[in-house]
Amino acid sequence: MMHHSVLYVSHGGGPLPLLNDPAHREMSTTLQQIKTLLPLPDAIVVISAHWESDSVAITAAAQPTLLYDYHGFDEAAYQLRYPCPGHPELANIIAQALQQAGIKPRLEKQRGLDHGVFVPLIMLYPEARVPVVQVSLHTQLAADFHIRLGQAMRDLPDKLLFIGSGFSFHNMRAFFHSTLADDKNIEFERWLQHMMTSKDMSEAQRRQHLLDWQQAPHARYCHPREEHLLPLHVCYGLTERPCQHAFQANILHKQASYFLW
Repeated sequence: MMHHSVLYVSHGGGPLPLLNDPAHREMSTTLQQIKTLLPLPDAIVVISAHWESDSVAITAAAQPTLLYDYHGFDEAAYQLRYPCPGHPELANIIAQALQQAGIKPRLEKQRGLDHGVFVPLIMLYPEARVPVVQVSLHTQLAADFHIRLGQAMRDLPDKLLFIGSGFSFHNMRAFFHSTLADDKNIEFERWLQHMMTSKDMSEAQRRQHLLDWQQAPHARYCHPREEHLLPLHVCYGLTERPCQHAFQANILHKQASYFLW
């Protein structure tokens, strides 16, 4: 039986969830619900939509800094702190596991943790005591590769929490030009929730749905570029079973999904 917890989160708009933005209140409430279901892990591994590399990169600093990879916000957004320890030993173990699976890894000691990491972690574990390692996406953004990436990390030691940090809806133009969840957004989220939770489909069928995600209703409207969906593929590769708990929150006037295994 898998001894890790796996969570896919929609991490909201930049630092806004931490700046008391009213359009992120449901996100905060949802993460607090999820926190009650999570055992305290030995370490956290985050796959964030905001880091892509042509070889899968892994943070290996003992004391990672933060990367404020956004602009145009109030000064408070650049004063956020999350002084968690890193875990160089775990980073090396992950790199070895990827190599054994035929995936080229790269250890990264300089890059800070981006907002796809520190925003949800400040909300889930504000004490910043649990070691954190970030793993990148691959620049090719291939669905099958990211499922394999999850599979390669499945048997890591210790009791880990894997977080796939993205956004189940990520059409920036729609965020800024609409004040309501629209039918296309709702229909895609309905498909995603059913596909990730249904116990009536085989895992081969579920995997195929994830590989063919572009055929889902309004898929390319919801994801003009797929980097915010692919952390979900990594989560599925880690689990290969339906999620145990599914949540939805209204974020920036759009429906967004969370999945916990």
